[in-house]
Amino acid sequence: MQRTALFAGSFDPITNGHLDVVGKAVHLADRLVLAIGVHPGKTPLFSADERLAMANEICVPLGRAAGCEVTCTTFADLVVTAARRAGATLSVRGVRDATDFDYEMQMAGMNATMAPEVQTLFLPAAPMVRPITATLVRQIAGMGGDVAAFVPAQVAAALRKKFAKS
Repeated sequence: MQRTALFAGSFDPITNGHLDVVGKAVHLADRLVLAIGVHPGKTPLFSADERLAMANEICVPLGRAAGCEVTCTTFADLVVTAARRAGATLSVRGVRDATDFDYEMQMAGMNATMAPEVQTLFLPAAPMVRPITATLVRQIAGMGGDVAAFVPAQVAAALRKKFAKS
């Protein structure tokens, strides 16, 4: 039986922290679905299509190298609904610190009540990516800072292009 995991997030943009989680998850599942959240009440820096394109370009090869099928999709409903749609029995969550852990424990409890067949799996962030957040990356890039240490090269280029238009 194929083990499918879902890694959901906004990925606005994909950071090296996200890649740390993907790099670990591809060794735990036969198939990893990167689910990019689309929330009508939020205005992301990158459109859903841009985030999906970056995810495909960056994450699919990581899965291929590990022998794991990685697919990328968008979703606008509950994570557990997206997990069921993908056939996932694992929901992968990266945890950087105690604050993340407390929040993720609450979410895991709620999700377990709604979808007991989907188990949440916490993956601790590697020390060098713990301080990275997409919010901080956007802020640094927006103020002209160099984000090359925090994101893949393709994302750094996309951020430079995005903010050059501003």
